[in-house]
Amino acid sequence: MMKKALVVEGGAMRGIFASGVLDSFLQHEYNPFDFVMGVSAGASNLVGYLANQPERSFNVITELATSRQFFNPLRFMKGGDLVDVKWLIEESNRQYPIDEDKVFNHIPFFAVATNVGTGRADYYRITAENYTKALEATSALPIAYKHTPCFSGECYTDGGVADSIPVIEAYRRGARDITVILSHPLSYVMLPPKTTWLTRKLFARHPHIARSMLLRARNYNKSLDFIRHFPEDAVIRVIAPPENFAVKRLTMKKNMLVEGYEMGLNSGERHLSHRFITFKN
Repeated sequence: MMKKALVVEGGAMRGIFASGVLDSFLQHEYNPFDFVMGVSAGASNLVGYLANQPERSFNVITELATSRQFFNPLRFMKGGDLVDVKWLIEESNRQYPIDEDKVFNHIPFFAVATNVGTGRADYYRITAENYTKALEATSALPIAYKHTPCFSGECYTDGGVADSIPVIEAYRRGARDITVILSHPLSYVMLPPKTTWLTRKLFARHPHIARSMLLRARNYNKSLDFIRHFPEDAVIRVIAPPENFAVKRLTMKKNMLVEGYEMGLNSGERHLSHRFITFKN
């Protein structure tokens, strides 16, 4: 039997789509996976899924992530955080507590963070002991979040910088039946930054992160190419937002978020009805 993995992309508020897909999985008690991997908002969405708490992620995104405590442009202009990642994690845990045994002691749960010292992706298993720091690390948006989460002797920034869609890592870990939930429509291709000098200037203190930012589009599109042309011994199933998915990274309009969530629910239903998309070599 092929080892099965679930990979969930991040994308900040775009994660509302994945929250809908995962809630549709919960409605059908669908969890055939041997391990799961998430990046940033994708990892946060997986908490609600593994905890078997429908609408937890929906509530976190639409109620907490749209609040001024989390997203505050005025605070950012005064030198603070544009997004307060630590507050969001702690408030989510306070308002929507999880059953730690369900989340951490059943199937392995991995998250991706970008190592500040190397600029490369680190893939770590989330446990009850590192849970809060690990989620902060994978979600620590560069520039927008001023803090640098550190644990286990390393410091990190957002996992999407080095590996937004860890499908190749899932394959490397032995998965041969991989379900990928994306945050962009299938037509999306990431373009390289136009102002490379600005990227180098913004991350002058962390040259390895600057390099990863400059290579991010190449690495992202490499993951998409792997999905489209996966090895012969594997199958990759893709669940992606429709072309009219309008949610952006920092969309705060609740009606748009609700619409994006419903798109996720519908896409999850189609997937479970075996009308999913599988790229073929």
